[in-house]
Amino acid sequence: MSLNQQLSERVLVSMPSRLIVAMALVATVLLAAGCQTSEPVAEARPVRAPAPAETARDPAEDMTATEAAIASLNEAPTAEQTAPTSQLLRPDAPMNYTVKRGDTLWDISAVFLKDPWFWPEIWQINPQVENPHLIYPGDVLSLAVGAGGDARVFISQYSGARLQPRLRSDSLDGPIDTIPFSAIAAFLSKPSVLSKDQALQAPYILAFRDEHMIGGSGHEIYVKELGGELNQRYAVMHVGDPIRDIDSREILGYQAYYVATAVVNRPGDISKAVLTEGAREALEGDRLISQEGEVPLTFTPHAPTSNVDGQIIAVADSATQIGQYQVVVLNRGGNDGLTAGAVLAVDQLGAVVQDKYGGYPWKKKNFSKEVRLPSERAGTLIVFKVFDRISYGLVIGASNAMRVADRVYNP
Repeated sequence: MSLNQQLSERVLVSMPSRLIVAMALVATVLLAAGCQTSEPVAEARPVRAPAPAETARDPAEDMTATEAAIASLNEAPTAEQTAPTSQLLRPDAPMNYTVKRGDTLWDISAVFLKDPWFWPEIWQINPQVENPHLIYPGDVLSLAVGAGGDARVFISQYSGARLQPRLRSDSLDGPIDTIPFSAIAAFLSKPSVLSKDQALQAPYILAFRDEHMIGGSGHEIYVKELGGELNQRYAVMHVGDPIRDIDSREILGYQAYYVATAVVNRPGDISKAVLTEGAREALEGDRLISQEGEVPLTFTPHAPTSNVDGQIIAVADSATQIGQYQVVVLNRGGNDGLTAGAVLAVDQLGAVVQDKYGGYPWKKKNFSKEVRLPSERAGTLIVFKVFDRISYGLVIGASNAMRVADRVYNP
């Protein structure tokens, strides 16, 4: 009886869970029937202590059929079921890399990976470091590939930039930026595009002191609905032409031009501020955009978490062609699942040509028609500032010139 039970359990473990449950029920009924017809035991005999096992027993042998079925469902996927991360590596990826001043996270990711936005897949953080996500100039990054094919990049040697100065005031190198911060700093505090809500709802210049019609550096202004504190700084922006969605023609934002910086010198219901750093004449109605709270970006490049398919609808500096490290405006934003750090591919919109040879050549009049050529991959951009329906992107790779109306989508 005992040997048969052991053989049955070993067979049941390898069967599908539904069949196991069904056979277990049948076995229970048969066992109950067998116990009722068995002869009663005349007297209890003393139980002899079992002899020590010579070899370790397989835990599965002591499991019931139901327990075995549950265990098989809860088993974690094996390494063979997941693709190794080593396939993300460049063929010429170095085993060690020393971070240099001026490097960005995007640059370093491209040293190791075919697609830099997969950096989180191989980056191994050190929980013993105060902020393990930050990388400093002088840090040595090392690449290791495990037996299962999983690749890991980790900091094998820390630089002195992580040490805090005590008796000296020399400035130390800070952590590297995700992308060149100098290329986007102006667009964080002095945007060249305003969202629809900013253009219509931001505080504005109500009037100039001493009845001036226009203002410049040193002039004082009165601002309605500002609510700012003493010495708080604002970018004064002149609202320009509307920016429309290319397909729906709906207004998504407005072109904006930096006018000056306004510093609050008397808060109140109608605040007073002084203009500094003037770049052009200030006018009544110009909007004030807060410069507080903007910090260098430390986000990690990543592929969008949702399907994104949009277009470039404006260029920040009004250029006709777009190249590397130029800022563009997209007709997709937070409502479409975009977040800071999302990487998008850019396709150059195919040109429209005349199909002169698709008609009837023996006719005197050849009715040619317009045909759009296929789009071609032109570059890569990374989103760095997101509004509800529009966002800013920085072109970080350009193989061809890009233009307004070019397509952006998941890489």
